Amino acid sequence: MPNEYKETNTVKLVRHQPAKLDDVDRKILGLLAADSSQSYAELSELLHLSAPAIHDRVKRLKRDGVIKATVAKIDACKVGRTLLAFILVNTKNVVATKRLLALSNLPEVEEIHTVAGDCGVMLKVRAQETEGLEELLGKVQDIEGVDGTRSYIVLSTFVERGPDPRL
Repeated sequence: MPNEYKETNTVKLVRHQPAKLDDVDRKILGLLAADSSQSYAELSELLHLSAPAIHDRVKRLKRDGVIKATVAKIDACKVGRTLLAFILVNTKNVVATKRLLALSNLPEVEEIHTVAGDCGVMLKVRAQETEGLEELLGKVQDIEGVDGTRSYIVLSTFVERGPDPRL
């Protein structure tokens, strides 16, 4: 069994491999990122391709995982989540870092990242108010192996977007 490989680190799920994208794929991604409700017919007019050709490309981009989902971008303030914060979490070891993944079930937690630097994990969270953030911090600090947290509350957001497909 010396050649047998067993995945032991569930925090790092996959090694990222860029998809092979041409200029048309990138233009489609840019248009859909700006407004995903555009029809294939509308996209075909903008790109001077047939609607079936656009459909095939979008289907391939979805199959290849380039387009992960088509979702509504919700205004957090309009739904009562007015407090945006980033929480840096110090953990004792990788096991404690893995335990933090349980927080992904909480509606306040938008993102969980392992990071390089003076802490191991960074959370992006949206709470309704400071009391909600305090409650969430208590849940984080209750996780065995968490040494401490530092919170950064966002005052204003000027740019918030996904990756630009043209890069």
